Amino acid sequence: MAPPRSIDGTLLKQGAEAHVYKSTFILPSVPCLIKVRPTKPYRHAILDTRLTKHRCVSEARLLNRCRSMGVLCPAVYFVDEKRGEIIMEWIEGPSVRDFLHDYVDVGCDFGNGGNNRGSNDEGIQLDPLMENIGKTIGKLHDIDIIHGDLTTSNLMLKNRENLAITSNSQEGSRLLTGIATSPSDFDVVLIDFGLGQVSNSDEDKAVDLYVLERAFLSTHPRATRLFNIILDSYKKNCLGSAVVLRRLQEVRLRGRKKSMVG
Repeated sequence: MAPPRSIDGTLLKQGAEAHVYKSTFILPSVPCLIKVRPTKPYRHAILDTRLTKHRCVSEARLLNRCRSMGVLCPAVYFVDEKRGEIIMEWIEGPSVRDFLHDYVDVGCDFGNGGNNRGSNDEGIQLDPLMENIGKTIGKLHDIDIIHGDLTTSNLMLKNRENLAITSNSQEGSRLLTGIATSPSDFDVVLIDFGLGQVSNSDEDKAVDLYVLERAFLSTHPRATRLFNIILDSYKKNCLGSAVVLRRLQEVRLRGRKKSMVG
């Protein structure tokens, strides 16, 4: 593998599998995200090089396939498989996780129609956003792509009007600024296909939904009703949804038995 190079950008996340930076691509006015898979010194050098190259190329191909089939995800600008780097489009906006947490912090009652009652007593209906999420996942599975890490952190919200949407979590205030008046103004963008694969297995698709359900309900326990809207939308928009949802019931049962046994 080529020696590591210094990244001209801001480190956003440093995980076990990859480091993520915000930088610019070609022009200073074009923001981008750089995903770098660092070398693993505990692995044999040749094996590490092959695995890194395979995962890098595989993720880039999944992203390109999604975009070509109408599933929203970051555009791939450049791939350097030897260094384990992917340069891709920067998605401006909050994750669904941060978005829902912002509503929890300002007193949203998810069980009452998904309305947020702020100081101005104007409600924002969250149901259309959940329907959009279900539709997006349905389109993803229709083209036989399994995300592999389907959590609310890997679902981004991009405003169609390009309004500024930020979440100031560093200062403890997660209030969003520049929010559109309706969640229907948001596009749902899938990110981080590092664990993704191509598969037409109903079991794999059901596990994808189960991972999202567990992440969704553990992170947003007050939003149980909203996840059912996601499943209803998935059922309407995914051609093979009937079989996948039956499989989901089986996966749930296995998960409960495992948690009971410990």
